[in-house]
Amino acid sequence: MKRSFDIFLAIVASLILALPLLFITFLIRLTSKGPALYWSDRVGKDNRIFRMPKFRSMQIGTPAVATHLLTNAQERLTSVGPFLRRTSLDELPQLWSILKGDMSFVGPRPALFNQNDLIALRTERGIHRLLPGLTGYAQINGRDELPIPHKVDLDAEYMRRRSFRFDLLILWMTFVKVLRQDDITH
Repeated sequence: MKRSFDIFLAIVASLILALPLLFITFLIRLTSKGPALYWSDRVGKDNRIFRMPKFRSMQIGTPAVATHLLTNAQERLTSVGPFLRRTSLDELPQLWSILKGDMSFVGPRPALFNQNDLIALRTERGIHRLLPGLTGYAQINGRDELPIPHKVDLDAEYMRRRSFRFDLLILWMTFVKVLRQDDITH
């Protein structure tokens, strides 16, 4: 049922957001050199690497590390990057990953390929067996501000509590947090 819901919601969202997606693509291309999409190597279900698209909010040549690990991260943002991140619009191309089956709407956020500490803790706790999500329980409880062990605890709690109803609650809370711009790294 979860996969059917993911496909249905991703198709509906893609149709509704088609014009905004095109506009954002045009805006990125107009304001900075390089492609509109950034393809990031991420760790998916069973620790398999997959390529996840995001709208590019950073300048070309920025190292592939978590944003909070960059020195002068603000200086590496494109002119529209802060807006894309503040509104979480940079995440919209991940609808493709959901349609493709690499991601779900709800699950642990996919780790970067080089986040060895996060990957190891998730594997130790069995979380690696879950499909990663566009949003997740850790996302609505602090996002990147959380220490990795706490993030993994929340991922484990999601794994224990997962249900269609819990996923709907997480989707709703994500929507509310994005509207309020809570816990968003600029």
